[in-house]
Amino acid sequence: MSKALFCIENLRVAYPQPSGEELSWAVDDVSFSLQPGEKMGLVGESGCGKSTIGRAVMRLLPASSRVEGRVTFQEQSVFDLTPNQLRKFRGEAIALIFQDPMTRLDPLMTIGKHCIETLQAHSPQLSPSQAKEKAIATLAKVNIPESRWNQFPHEFSGGMRQRVAIALALLLNPKLIVADEPTTSLDVTVSAQILQELTRLCSQENMGLLLISHDLAMVAEYCDRIGVMYQGKMVEMGSTESVFRQPQHEYTQSLLKAALHIQSVDEIETGELGVPFGDKGQWGLVAGEEKQLANINQKSPILSVTELKQYYTIEPNFIERLFNKQPQTIKAVDGINLELYPKEILGLVGESGCGKSTLSRTILQLIRPTAGKVEFLGQDLTKLSRKQIRSSRRQIQMVFQDPHACLNPAMTVGQSIADPLFIHNLADSVKAKEQVLSMLEKVGLTPPQVYYERYPSDLSGGQQQRVAIARALITHPKLLICDEPVSMLDASVQSQVLDLMLQLKEEFELTYLFITHDLWLARFLCDRIAVMNGGKIVELGNTREIFASPQHPYTQTLLAAAPLLARA
Repeated sequence: MSKALFCIENLRVAYPQPSGEELSWAVDDVSFSLQPGEKMGLVGESGCGKSTIGRAVMRLLPASSRVEGRVTFQEQSVFDLTPNQLRKFRGEAIALIFQDPMTRLDPLMTIGKHCIETLQAHSPQLSPSQAKEKAIATLAKVNIPESRWNQFPHEFSGGMRQRVAIALALLLNPKLIVADEPTTSLDVTVSAQILQELTRLCSQENMGLLLISHDLAMVAEYCDRIGVMYQGKMVEMGSTESVFRQPQHEYTQSLLKAALHIQSVDEIETGELGVPFGDKGQWGLVAGEEKQLANINQKSPILSVTELKQYYTIEPNFIERLFNKQPQTIKAVDGINLELYPKEILGLVGESGCGKSTLSRTILQLIRPTAGKVEFLGQDLTKLSRKQIRSSRRQIQMVFQDPHACLNPAMTVGQSIADPLFIHNLADSVKAKEQVLSMLEKVGLTPPQVYYERYPSDLSGGQQQRVAIARALITHPKLLICDEPVSMLDASVQSQVLDLMLQLKEEFELTYLFITHDLWLARFLCDRIAVMNGGKIVELGNTREIFASPQHPYTQTLLAAAPLLARA
């Protein structure tokens, strides 16, 4: 048997604790090894220690963390490396792809400069032209065109920034890639392309891959072996096929049940692949939903978007102006026509960078459109003053992808949720607290008095997203725009949050615009689906029709690329 490329033995990690608090192990006695060319998936709920292992391997933990055990790469102890050895080790031996690309990208540097700086630091023998040629070729692998070379991170969508971070990891041809939720922000087509590229490199270059993810279907499709973590411990490990077909640990069983509940595929319903999970029908529609859709479409639309456009101009830099290069126009939203009906859930799907988030922000008038109309309850939002728009937002609220980024870390949960009530003068402090406690209970954060006093940093990702939903609902809006609201959550928490959203929809008579790159989530939740590509809606129809008979080639590509757990 060949020597292990990478080996973890009895690893224990504890983060710095306030004085007087009992030591808590984030990773507790974990051991496993990885062979050259092997692809291993590491799954588990948020806070179970997956990312801590990735950071421990790269020696990126806080200096005062307590670390026990041994980590070796090609039989050399990682914990014994000198600073100079460690600098070469990071990137050339092992590359880490972070979940949040903005922690990897400097907002003051162009994308091209990021690539050149990385190559100059590790491969100084390359000439500037050679370095640029290699960087452009690597960016092309993740679908970043050369025309975006001189742009800054803030000019990219979240998914496109993640593609850049993946390209930076691939630049130095490392022997092992530790990918921490590398495709969370990406659509299924780009995810498939990147993971196919990573798995190809594993085979060709004998490169190892440690894929940390909450996407069980993706891990099942691309990994040879899987480890399941729970509360800092490795509770189950084995070949992907054996773990998914015959899970031994009850936590693994619950993860699979939650994932299948969301996918709820027709093969499962017919019993061909085991017991049924969830209550949805063959194409995500329960009995009677066809009638419900017909009733929805008979009503007047609550939101009507007409020929909406959002264009951005990229001005040439000084050198480009010398060569008379003309400004480049990016058509982020290009002539969108869309209607949303009361109590409907409309899914908006498409690849990262296609304009989904820009469309949502333009609807909310967070950015003014280049052209077109946005009518909400019969009122054209594009013609309102800033004060009038602020007032209208009481009826339209948004749930963002990253709850941690939209919650003020200095405010308690109670203060964050009550804030919109004070902004719109809807309640005094006494009534606001009553309403907040009631809302905390509705979103499942009980006992509410305890969560009322907590800060966002004291909560898990799923709990933070529940707070974000409570904050959005506190003004009793008519329309909720959800921009990838569960993409950062593991399968079990995703299932809980989605079920909560369905429950709240009935209780508050809500209408949802649900933006996602996950087709199975869209099928689970949505009445209709709009498919967006290149700033345009290329297909729009009932969920059943879209999945049963996709008409546009791009929709067909999306469906073919979507990983399906039941096929694993």
